[in-house]
Formats: sequence, C-alpha cells, structure tokens
Amino acid sequence: MSADVAVLGAGMHPWGKWGRSFVSYGRAAAREALADAGLDWREVDAIVGADTVRGGYPGYVAGATFAQALGWQGARVTSVYAACASGAQAIGAARAQILAGLADVVLVVGADAAPKGFFAPAGGNRPDDPDWLRFRVLGATNPAYFALYARRRMALHGDTVEDFAQVKVKNAAAGALNPRARYRKRVSAEEVAASAVVADPLRLLDICATSDGGAALVLSSMEFARRHGRSDPVRIRAVSTVTPVYPKTVLDLPDIATDSAVAVSPVAHSFRASIARAAYEEAGIGPEDLSLAEVYDLSTALELEWYEDIGLCPMGEGAKLVREGATALGGRTPVNASGGLASFGEAVPAQAIAQVCELTWQLRGTAGDRQVAGARVGITANQGLFGHGSAVVALR
Repeated sequence: MSADVAVLGAGMHPWGKWGRSFVSYGRAAAREALADAGLDWREVDAIVGADTVRGGYPGYVAGATFAQALGWQGARVTSVYAACASGAQAIGAARAQILAGLADVVLVVGADAAPKGFFAPAGGNRPDDPDWLRFRVLGATNPAYFALYARRRMALHGDTVEDFAQVKVKNAAAGALNPRARYRKRVSAEEVAASAVVADPLRLLDICATSDGGAALVLSSMEFARRHGRSDPVRIRAVSTVTPVYPKTVLDLPDIATDSAVAVSPVAHSFRASIARAAYEEAGIGPEDLSLAEVYDLSTALELEWYEDIGLCPMGEGAKLVREGATALGGRTPVNASGGLASFGEAVPAQAIAQVCELTWQLRGTAGDRQVAGARVGITANQGLFGHGSAVVALR
C-alpha cells in the first residue's frame, strides 16, 4: 500500500497581531483550504486540530473548536499538542487515519493568538515541569537559550555575528515577496547589527517574534484525489515525529542539564538530526534530492544548525552555505523561501502546517515571485519542546 496522501487544499490566515480569537484565524485558513480543494466542509470525514494552550479554554479542545466554528457536521475529531511540533503531529494523525482507511478526506487546522513578548509558563507550582523550572530557577526566556546555541556555534565552528545577520537578510528578502508574511521588508546586515541586543550575541532582528496566525490543509487518499480529477497532486510521503535517544549530550530547550555520557557513549547524531533522518528513511530519499526546505528559524543561528541537521552540509559548515548563497532564493537548495519565522513570527500550533502549505505552493509552481524553479521535493523541520520531533517530506 502506498504511504502517500494527497494535499488537495492549503490555506492560511496572514500572520500579524490582529487582536482576535485564534478560532477566527483557524476558521479563515480552513475555509481557504477547503475552497482550494474544491470541497464543501460537509464532505470532510475527519478534522484534526493542533492545540493552542494559551488562547483560552477552546484551545484545549482545538479539533472540536474548529469543527464548531465551521458548523457541526458529525466529522470524526482529533486534537493534538506537541508545542512547536503540534502542526506536524496533526498532519501525522490525519495521514494515519487516511492510510488506515478510516477517512477519505481530513482537514488539519492550527491557529494561535500569541501573547506580546516572550512566551511564559502557565501559572502554578510545578517543580517537575522543565519549562516551569527553566523560568523559575534560571530566569531563562527563549532568547536566552537561542543565544546559548549561538555562542556554542561560535565556539565550536567559528560562526560570527555577521554570519547570523546574513540569515536574516536572506529570509527578509524572501518574506518581502510573500503576501502572507507579517514582515514584508528587506533588511540589511547593517540594520541587523544596529538593532538592540536581546541576549548576546543575538540582536532583535536575529530573533523571531510572537504572532497571530492560522494554517490549514485538506488531505485525502490518493484514490479519492484521482476520483476527483487530481491525477498529480502534491503528496505527503513521510511524517517524522521521533523522540530523543539516551543519552542526550547536547543541551536542548527547555532542559537545564544534559544526560551523562560517562557510562554510555552518545549516539552518532543529535536529536534534531535524527528527525530529518527518520523522514528521509521513510520517504526513500536523501538531502541530495531536495529542491527546497522550510526550517524553524527561531533565531538566525538556529537556522544554520538546521542546514547541518537536515543534511545539506557537514556539521559546522552551515555558515559557509549562507555565505555562498546556496540557501537563498536562486541558490542550490533554498531554505525558508516563505521568509521563515524571521518574516512570520511564531504562531505555534499553526507553523508546522504553514511550512507544508509553503511546500505545497512551491511544488505546484504557484508561489509567485518567490517560486523555486522546478521544485519537486521538499522537507519541513522543526523541534517542539519536551522531545517532539517534526519533519514532513512532500513531493510531486
């Protein structure tokens, strides 16, 4: 049996700070995806919602929330939460239902109304919660971790703040071409260097914002797609949601310590690298087959690390790729042709779905001024807190 599912529709509510409920963003994205698929909501067998736990009570039952917002019609419902990987897990849950024969058509929706400023833990006293501990014990906001990653790259690989700035320059240039992006303005390296220091060595323009937004996909079996005249749709061939392997010897947010490697040798590849490797293995492809990639650039330094983790170059050579222009539009393997989080900001449950929306438009050849010529294969990658892997391979 083929492991492919068809992407019949993709939709997105533009990112920004709109001051409305996340439900309205998800509903708008869902309606656009359904229209793109040429289907009525009543034809959908199941809905999978990626939860947003900060947006009020409905966020805890996101699948049913979006079903109600679109109009109750009896669809099977699923809700998932995996921090930044929530959208990929929602796609994985939808794909599993389709491949199991439980549904022909599944709508996947994620949306968020993010707070202004840093993400903070929910209230209460939870000494066994690593996210709570890193704020209460260390006072470590997300940018503090991003800065530690950046310092590690500088120490191990010789990366410079100028290398980090070039990632922002690249992503801002792509985002300027994307009508759905929040920030649609080119940025110079000098402007990055002149922006305020947030967590040394990272400046304001090195770090992504928190945003409102929504994204949705309509997925179906290949048989359903053919019956409805879609003989060559974009296909999802792999969804990787792996967890880490003991011992974890590289510090990963939100943990504040690593496993000991004194008695057990560390595995050959980091957790982030294992996410993409599992997706490649399932899809039967390798990084050399990629036309483009969408990765989670929480900071400019982290994007460079993703280049290595998805196999575009050996460890320590990510900065070399951005210096050469290999990951820019027109380069060998464009990364974040959408503009990335640098141009969108984080709308956490929606972002992994939005990454697949971008692959869909690119593989269809409908991405407009940011189109990657001849795009045939793409991968998305991000990491959710608490050991949630996230990678999706799409092709056409």
